[in-house]
Amino acid sequence: MASLLIYFSRDAKADWVAPGALGGRIVSSSAGPVSERKYRVIASDLRAAIARGEYPAKSRLPGENDLMQQYQVARMTARQALAQLINEGLAVARKGSGVYVREFRPVVRAGVGRLAGRGWGSGRSIWSADIDDRELLVDQLEVRRAEPPEHVRLLLDLSDEPEVKVIARSRRYVLDGKPVLLAVSYLPAKIAAGTMMEYQDAGPGGIYARLRELGHAPARFREDLRSRMPEPEEAERLELPPGTPVMDIVRTAYTADGQVVEVNEMTADASSYVFRYDFDA
Repeated sequence: MASLLIYFSRDAKADWVAPGALGGRIVSSSAGPVSERKYRVIASDLRAAIARGEYPAKSRLPGENDLMQQYQVARMTARQALAQLINEGLAVARKGSGVYVREFRPVVRAGVGRLAGRGWGSGRSIWSADIDDRELLVDQLEVRRAEPPEHVRLLLDLSDEPEVKVIARSRRYVLDGKPVLLAVSYLPAKIAAGTMMEYQDAGPGGIYARLRELGHAPARFREDLRSRMPEPEEAERLELPPGTPVMDIVRTAYTADGQVVEVNEMTADASSYVFRYDFDA
């Protein structure tokens, strides 16, 4: 008789899992539809195999026919199992080719060190702390004078007069050929208008170095992070596979006397980042 193994589901009820004749697992359960349990077991097996390195990045996962034979399940169950991995961001579907393990070489975003004045103050981009020798391209770049959104107006402590403007710097960051971040920086026009901050290339050290030259050096930053699912336009611009979340990052830059000199709203491909905050106790 085949030995029996216990599979623990999220609701802490046990499913009995028996080895199948072709190496798969046959699932029966009294806690919900059997087909639902089967696709979760298959997805769990594939997830574990990916973690063990049996399916490295860019490798093809077993197809629906393979899973049907191995686990003795219907096509819909095999399809649901693969869809589960796609929705989790672990795999991507290529039309006419199959489902592949998603490549994940994360950007380690050191939230504290990257903003230190010793970096941008010496003319380096704040991105230099994140990417090492990887290829970074900034495209879809637009710099314009505009009326600020109301929440930005409040953060920058601007009056509600229509002639009060901001310099809005909008761009997309592409790393190793993959879009990873959308960003819009808002700067008070009374500070930034007519300076290099209105140029597409703000010069060595970026806008923080230019603010320092004008006597408005950032002395403190605050970042607020929130995870969510992307809007359709964001998913298109970031070239996101289905099921991939984004991370909203709002950075506020303060001078030593507490004046807000920049609000930067960013939308990051969450699957492309590790957010690291390293600081003393």
